[in-house]
Amino acid sequence: MTNRDYANRKPARKGKNSARKKSSKGSAPKRFPILLGLITLAGIASFGYLLWILSSSGEPETTAPVVVEQPKKKPVKKDPDALPPVPKEEWTYLEELENKKVEVDLPEVSTKPKRPYQMQCGSFRKESQANELKAIIAFQGLEAQVRKATGSSGVWYKVVLGPYDKKRDAERQRHVLQNNGTNGCQIWFWEG
Repeated sequence: MTNRDYANRKPARKGKNSARKKSSKGSAPKRFPILLGLITLAGIASFGYLLWILSSSGEPETTAPVVVEQPKKKPVKKDPDALPPVPKEEWTYLEELENKKVEVDLPEVSTKPKRPYQMQCGSFRKESQANELKAIIAFQGLEAQVRKATGSSGVWYKVVLGPYDKKRDAERQRHVLQNNGTNGCQIWFWEG
Protein backbone atom coordinates (compact mmCIF):
# COMPACT_ATOMS: atom_id res chain seq x y z
CA MET A 1 0.00 0.00 0.00
CA THR A 2 1.43 3.34 -0.95
CA ASN A 3 1.25 6.45 1.10
CA ARG A 4 -0.23 9.44 -0.66
CA ASP A 5 0.53 12.98 0.28
CA TYR A 6 -2.62 14.97 -0.34
CA ALA A 7 -1.17 18.18 1.07
CA ASN A 8 1.43 18.47 -1.69
CA ARG A 9 -0.84 17.29 -4.50
CA LYS A 10 -1.00 19.36 -7.64
CA PRO A 11 -4.30 21.16 -8.26
CA ALA A 12 -6.64 19.69 -10.88
CA ARG A 13 -6.36 21.12 -14.38
CA LYS A 14 -9.05 23.38 -15.64
CA GLY A 15 -10.00 22.44 -19.14
CA LYS A 16 -12.93 21.71 -21.36
CA ASN A 17 -14.97 19.91 -18.69
CA SER A 18 -14.95 22.86 -16.29
CA ALA A 19 -16.00 25.23 -19.10
CA ARG A 20 -19.05 23.07 -19.89
CA LYS A 21 -20.11 22.99 -16.25
CA LYS A 22 -19.98 26.75 -16.01
CA SER A 23 -21.91 27.26 -19.22
CA SER A 24 -24.65 24.79 -18.21
CA LYS A 25 -25.19 26.63 -14.94
CA GLY A 26 -25.85 29.92 -16.59
CA SER A 27 -28.18 28.57 -19.32
CA ALA A 28 -31.97 28.90 -19.51
CA PRO A 29 -34.12 27.20 -16.83
CA LYS A 30 -35.07 23.56 -17.41
CA ARG A 31 -38.42 22.72 -18.92
CA PHE A 32 -41.22 21.18 -16.85
CA PRO A 33 -41.08 17.35 -17.13
CA ILE A 34 -44.28 16.54 -18.96
CA LEU A 35 -44.11 12.76 -18.44
CA LEU A 36 -43.78 13.11 -14.67
CA GLY A 37 -46.73 15.52 -14.58
CA LEU A 38 -48.94 13.10 -16.57
CA ILE A 39 -48.11 10.17 -14.28
CA THR A 40 -48.88 12.25 -11.18
CA LEU A 41 -52.17 13.46 -12.67
CA ALA A 42 -53.21 9.88 -13.58
CA GLY A 43 -52.39 8.69 -10.02
CA ILE A 44 -54.47 11.44 -8.42
CA ALA A 45 -57.39 10.77 -10.77
CA SER A 46 -57.35 7.00 -10.08
CA PHE A 47 -57.20 7.62 -6.30
CA GLY A 48 -60.21 9.94 -6.54
CA TYR A 49 -62.14 7.40 -8.61
CA LEU A 50 -61.36 4.69 -6.03
CA LEU A 51 -62.67 6.89 -3.21
CA TRP A 52 -65.86 7.64 -5.19
CA ILE A 53 -66.49 3.91 -5.75
CA LEU A 54 -65.98 3.09 -2.08
CA SER A 55 -68.29 5.85 -0.89
CA SER A 56 -71.08 4.91 -3.30
CA SER A 57 -70.94 1.17 -2.53
CA GLY A 58 -71.07 1.78 1.25
CA GLU A 59 -74.87 2.30 1.23
CA PRO A 60 -76.70 -0.93 2.13
CA GLU A 61 -79.47 -2.09 -0.11
CA THR A 62 -82.81 -2.73 1.54
CA THR A 63 -84.13 -6.21 0.89
CA ALA A 64 -86.81 -8.29 2.50
CA PRO A 65 -85.49 -10.51 5.30
CA VAL A 66 -85.35 -14.17 4.42
CA VAL A 67 -86.85 -16.52 6.99
CA VAL A 68 -85.13 -19.86 7.19
CA GLU A 69 -87.00 -22.66 8.85
CA GLN A 70 -84.84 -24.98 10.86
CA PRO A 71 -85.58 -28.65 10.51
CA LYS A 72 -87.02 -30.36 13.54
CA LYS A 73 -84.61 -32.59 15.39
CA LYS A 74 -85.48 -36.22 15.54
CA PRO A 75 -85.32 -37.84 18.97
CA VAL A 76 -82.04 -39.64 19.39
CA LYS A 77 -82.10 -43.21 20.56
CA LYS A 78 -79.67 -44.02 23.31
CA ASP A 79 -76.85 -46.16 22.11
CA PRO A 80 -75.41 -48.50 24.77
CA ASP A 81 -71.92 -48.04 23.30
CA ALA A 82 -72.12 -44.25 23.18
CA LEU A 83 -69.96 -42.12 25.47
CA PRO A 84 -71.58 -40.16 28.27
CA PRO A 85 -71.79 -36.38 27.90
CA VAL A 86 -68.74 -34.36 28.82
CA PRO A 87 -69.02 -33.13 32.43
CA LYS A 88 -68.83 -29.43 33.13
CA GLU A 89 -65.44 -28.44 34.51
CA GLU A 90 -65.34 -26.76 37.86
CA TRP A 91 -62.43 -24.52 38.74
CA THR A 92 -61.57 -23.97 42.37
CA TYR A 93 -58.78 -21.46 41.93
CA LEU A 94 -61.30 -18.68 41.24
CA GLU A 95 -62.82 -19.14 44.67
CA GLU A 96 -59.38 -19.38 46.28
CA LEU A 97 -58.32 -16.12 44.66
CA GLU A 98 -61.45 -14.39 45.88
CA ASN A 99 -60.79 -15.55 49.45
CA LYS A 100 -57.12 -14.49 49.15
CA LYS A 101 -55.90 -17.00 51.70
CA VAL A 102 -52.51 -18.47 50.95
CA GLU A 103 -50.84 -20.87 53.31
CA VAL A 104 -47.08 -21.11 53.12
CA ASP A 105 -45.04 -23.53 55.16
CA LEU A 106 -41.75 -21.91 56.13
CA PRO A 107 -39.07 -23.91 57.85
CA GLU A 108 -37.82 -22.45 61.08
CA VAL A 109 -34.65 -20.45 60.64
CA SER A 110 -32.31 -20.47 63.56
CA THR A 111 -30.97 -17.04 64.40
CA LYS A 112 -27.63 -18.38 65.60
CA PRO A 113 -25.40 -20.56 63.47
CA LYS A 114 -24.22 -23.86 64.84
CA ARG A 115 -20.64 -22.58 64.96
CA PRO A 116 -19.29 -19.01 65.05
CA TYR A 117 -17.10 -17.59 62.27
CA GLN A 118 -13.51 -16.39 62.25
CA MET A 119 -11.49 -14.38 59.73
CA GLN A 120 -7.88 -15.31 59.03
CA CYS A 121 -5.81 -12.59 57.40
CA GLY A 122 -2.40 -14.22 57.30
CA SER A 123 -0.23 -17.19 58.21
CA PHE A 124 3.51 -16.68 58.75
CA ARG A 125 6.55 -18.74 59.70
CA LYS A 126 7.96 -15.89 61.85
CA GLU A 127 6.10 -14.44 64.81
CA SER A 128 7.43 -10.94 64.04
CA GLN A 129 5.67 -10.92 60.65
CA ALA A 130 2.40 -11.97 62.27
CA ASN A 131 2.71 -9.23 64.91
CA GLU A 132 3.41 -6.68 62.17
CA LEU A 133 0.13 -7.58 60.39
CA LYS A 134 -1.68 -7.49 63.74
CA ALA A 135 -0.41 -3.91 64.24
CA ILE A 136 -1.57 -2.86 60.76
CA ILE A 137 -5.04 -4.25 61.53
CA ALA A 138 -5.05 -2.47 64.91
CA PHE A 139 -4.40 0.87 63.14
CA GLN A 140 -7.61 0.24 61.18
CA GLY A 141 -9.60 -0.01 64.43
CA LEU A 142 -9.99 -3.80 64.58
CA GLU A 143 -8.64 -6.29 67.11
CA ALA A 144 -6.68 -9.30 65.87
CA GLN A 145 -5.04 -12.27 67.62
CA VAL A 146 -1.88 -14.17 66.76
CA ARG A 147 -2.23 -17.94 67.21
CA LYS A 148 0.55 -20.47 67.16
CA ALA A 149 -0.30 -23.62 65.20
CA THR A 150 1.89 -26.67 65.00
CA GLY A 151 1.39 -29.01 62.08
CA SER A 152 3.18 -31.59 59.97
CA SER A 153 5.02 -28.84 58.05
CA GLY A 154 6.21 -27.00 61.16
CA VAL A 155 5.13 -24.03 63.26
CA TRP A 156 2.86 -21.34 61.79
CA TYR A 157 1.67 -18.04 63.28
CA LYS A 158 -1.88 -17.18 62.15
CA VAL A 159 -3.42 -13.71 62.36
CA VAL A 160 -7.11 -14.21 63.23
CA LEU A 161 -10.07 -11.90 63.89
CA GLY A 162 -13.26 -13.01 65.60
CA PRO A 163 -15.31 -14.90 66.70
CA TYR A 164 -18.37 -13.58 64.82
CA ASP A 165 -21.92 -14.78 65.43
CA LYS A 166 -22.97 -13.84 61.89
CA LYS A 167 -21.00 -14.16 58.68
CA ARG A 168 -22.27 -10.73 57.66
CA ASP A 169 -20.34 -9.12 60.56
CA ALA A 170 -17.16 -10.82 59.38
CA GLU A 171 -17.83 -9.61 55.81
CA ARG A 172 -18.21 -6.00 57.02
CA GLN A 173 -14.84 -6.09 58.78
CA ARG A 174 -13.22 -7.74 55.77
CA HIS A 175 -14.48 -4.84 53.59
CA VAL A 176 -12.97 -2.36 56.07
CA LEU A 177 -9.64 -4.17 55.77
CA GLN A 178 -9.86 -4.30 51.96
CA ASN A 179 -10.62 -0.57 51.72
CA ASN A 180 -7.45 0.12 53.71
CA GLY A 181 -5.25 -2.16 51.59
CA THR A 182 -5.24 -5.43 53.56
CA ASN A 183 -6.38 -8.13 51.14
CA GLY A 184 -6.54 -11.90 51.28
CA CYS A 185 -8.59 -12.37 54.46
CA GLN A 186 -10.63 -15.58 54.49
CA ILE A 187 -13.75 -16.32 56.55
CA TRP A 188 -14.08 -19.80 58.09
CA PHE A 189 -15.85 -21.51 60.93
CA TRP A 190 -14.27 -20.90 64.31
CA GLU A 191 -11.61 -23.33 65.42
CA GLY A 192 -11.31 -23.09 69.20
